[in-house]
Formats: sequence, C-alpha cells, structure tokens
Amino acid sequence: MKLTVLSDNRTNDNRLETEHGLSILLETEHHRLLLDTGASDVFIRNAERLDIDLSTVDYVFISHGHSDHAGGLRHLMKINNKAKVIVSPDAISGRFYSKRKYLHSITPHWPSDLQHRLLMINHTCNIADDLHVIARIPQNHPMPKGNQHLFVQTAEGDFVNDDFRHELALYVDGLLFTGCAHSGLENILAACPYPVHTVIGGFHLLDDAELTEQGSTQELIALAQRLIENHPDTQFHTSHCTGDKVFATLKTIMGQQLHPFSCGTTIEI
Repeated sequence: MKLTVLSDNRTNDNRLETEHGLSILLETEHHRLLLDTGASDVFIRNAERLDIDLSTVDYVFISHGHSDHAGGLRHLMKINNKAKVIVSPDAISGRFYSKRKYLHSITPHWPSDLQHRLLMINHTCNIADDLHVIARIPQNHPMPKGNQHLFVQTAEGDFVNDDFRHELALYVDGLLFTGCAHSGLENILAACPYPVHTVIGGFHLLDDAELTEQGSTQELIALAQRLIENHPDTQFHTSHCTGDKVFATLKTIMGQQLHPFSCGTTIEI
C-alpha cells in the first residue's frame, strides 16, 4: 500500500504547488483511490509533475462537503471517466460557510454530470471487501475548537453550527483516512471497528483556535497522551489543517508516533 500527497498547504518539493486543500493518492493491491481532491486542479498538475496518471483512479473518496476537499472533483471528471465517487448525501446537499476572519462560502462547485458516478453513503458500510466507510461519527470525545467558526445555511437562510453529519472516514487494511477530522480524531478512531496501524489526514487542530484563551497547551498535551496510551502501535501522519505550533506541541509527547507530510510525500505501508 502506497500513499502520495498531491495537494496540501505545505511542500518540501519546489516543483509542486501548494494550496489550502488536501488530496492524497492511495494505491492498494486492488484499487487506486483518490482521497479528497483539494480545492482546485492543483492536485492534477502536481500528479503530472510526479508522473502519476489519475485517469486510472477507480474510486474518489470525498471526506466532507467543504471546498478545500471537494473543490477539485470537477477537474478530475474531465480526465477520468470511470471513478466512482464516495460521498455523503449531506455533503452534496449542504450549503457550508466559515465565519473565520469573515463570512464566506466554503461550498464546492459540484460537477453537473456527477449523478451516475455517485456512491452515496449515510451509514457505516463496506464498499468492497477491503474498503470500509465510517459515517455518522458519534461525538463522545472533545471536538476541535475551530469548528465554532463553521456553519450550515438552512433553507430559510439562517446559519446554524455545522454538526458534521456530512463527514466520512475511510478504512483500508489498517489505514484510517480522517479528511479534516472535524468530528475529532478520538471520535473517528472510536467509531472505527477495525484495528488501525496508520492514521493520515488533517486533524483540524488550528493554532489560532487550540492555542488561545479558550484552548490550552495542556489540553493538547492531554490529547497526545490519550492517543499514545490508547493507540500505542498506531502511527499518525498529519498536515493541512493541523497548525505548526499544534504539531510541535503534539510531537513533544507523541515522538516517533507523529509524522508531518506535505506535497510529494510518499508513505509505503
């Protein structure tokens, strides 16, 4: 199993472009999956520079309905005519907004010809023998504080706090992909009924949300301690919506269990 990061906020390879978005190619023995599509066509240009052919991808997994994860889907549809799109119906129908800094839409522009390729998921299920989708994640553990800035617009035009019913996680043979982990990393791990040896994705632990008067270094340290105590054999890989200061704080506790990634990073499992 091999992972290649195609779109992320960061890069250590000056050939590759960055954006506020996430897209990772997952190659298994049986499938080629695109885990999210970033915010634009950056992931396609980066794939070309890495000599990766995205026309052969057979599944696209959309973790939730925000534009930094689903915005590139319409560009993929132009170069790939077969991939099935795994997504929550609440992601497709939702109108999503952020009030971080200022009110703005984070609803993606969905492709107009998407319908015949959709695999709509609203409950935990198997897509194939080795592909498991986790849906409607119970929120029994602490949630990321950055969620306070995220909203859904109702049919009446009101803004209500996003409850992230549109968020999915993907499990493949010991690997758990979290997308942005808006539901909280611990909640996603608790909702996964299978053994996890590797976690990859954004953790939505923002520096300006988690390290403020409302958040504290001690809370992050406590989270890191719970992760290594409850998941001692699991490796965690994160970037995108995990802040640099948050990462450094977690790293002091998690040590070799926590790893950064960026555009062009490859991980072989």
